[in-house]
Amino acid sequence: MRVILLLLLLFPLVAPVKVQAMVDPAPSAAISTANLDLLLERAMSDNLIAGGVVVVGNHEGIIATAARGQISGSAGAPAITDRTLFDVASLTKVIATTPAVIKLLDEGRISLTDTLSKWYPELAGTDKGNITILHLMTHTSGLSDVMVGQGGSVEGLVRKVAAQRFRGAGTGFEYADINFILLGELVHRVTGERLDKFCREQIYEPLGTRDTSFLPSHDGNDIAPTSGTQGGVVQDENARRLGGVAGHAGLFSSAYDLARYARLILGRGTLDGTRILSEQAVTQMTTPYACNNGRIKRALGWDMASPFSAPKGTYFSDASFGHTGYSGSSIWIDPQQDMFVIMLTRRLDYRNVHNFNQLRRNMSTYAAADLKGVAGELAPVAEEQNIKAQVVAATVALVNAPGSRFASLKLRHDRHAAKCSVKPGRRTLQARAGHRGGKIAKVARNDAGKVRAAAKKHRSLARS
Repeated sequence: MRVILLLLLLFPLVAPVKVQAMVDPAPSAAISTANLDLLLERAMSDNLIAGGVVVVGNHEGIIATAARGQISGSAGAPAITDRTLFDVASLTKVIATTPAVIKLLDEGRISLTDTLSKWYPELAGTDKGNITILHLMTHTSGLSDVMVGQGGSVEGLVRKVAAQRFRGAGTGFEYADINFILLGELVHRVTGERLDKFCREQIYEPLGTRDTSFLPSHDGNDIAPTSGTQGGVVQDENARRLGGVAGHAGLFSSAYDLARYARLILGRGTLDGTRILSEQAVTQMTTPYACNNGRIKRALGWDMASPFSAPKGTYFSDASFGHTGYSGSSIWIDPQQDMFVIMLTRRLDYRNVHNFNQLRRNMSTYAAADLKGVAGELAPVAEEQNIKAQVVAATVALVNAPGSRFASLKLRHDRHAAKCSVKPGRRTLQARAGHRGGKIAKVARNDAGKVRAAAKKHRSLARS
């Protein structure tokens, strides 16, 4: 109980503080990167990432950059910057395939209502033939993912698509890479050019993002590696089997280049006086489509509101959109508030999805709060970390205090643990339900639950 009271006494320290509102973002505008830096550092200390970079900006440019860590674990590896190349994984869907398809739509070469049977005659007469381009772009095709064969044959992949069990197109949202693999091949079939060449000539060179590419020609030592692969080699196995160029993954880019792409979208298809997409095309690309009885909103390629929307954070508007990548990348753009947040990381922990999504959410929330001038309504990360350190120190002191009931129990528990030995091939001994060590653990869990409940209540009151 004394521990709980001590923790509750510390919670008032995170009460909201009024700050003067910031002016609207401008080319010379800047936001504090302190919290973004600390979020990266905390993610590194928690072994979520080995390093990363975050850029925040508007249609006129980058407003803030935070970066931590080195490009690789090699001795003397350079520091990560906004020019460091990363495997952006599923951001390929919205940085390559989506704008390529949108350009073809804008030029009247394809239509959203085109069926797969039109461009994939091998699917004519099958139940997959009536799937439309719109279904593919909104992940409502009803298709499930399949593995590309060892030979990397698109024809073999299409045969697997034709043979899979199918509940019908338009029946609901189901995120699947196969939708964008088919779209990437669609660009090839319509234009006669492979997706990487089409994007390079039609998007990246006019945009001035010359470091963004499939199959990067850079020395792999200056590209951040992903788990299980060296720098410059795409992590996704299907993309590798397709030769490194695919509609769902395979693109490499930097935070700087992605910022130029975000600025293009915020500029309604124009950047630095160069028009790359028509204003109508950008509007069409970012128009929401409701799925699953309105519970999910998707634009063409882009996510708006779904289980994958962690980077939206707290302060982005309902008109915002973005995407995530398995390698640890994310982008979120808000045309209503003229801002974007991009994060690229060397992700380490792929199992702790909850904490990684919280990192994405926190990055956007702190950046947007700062730009909106409401950062004082959030407990700064530095202050929050300081409070946690105080709580831990105070709790340890209380537990270890001479004569303390906790210290006495801990001593006896430690003595008992010292007597236990674990033999090879035997399961680790666990505290019995009636053992004092088990009781301490149970008390700790109960106290932690009460503290979390109190913190939740405090945050709720702070927001109201």
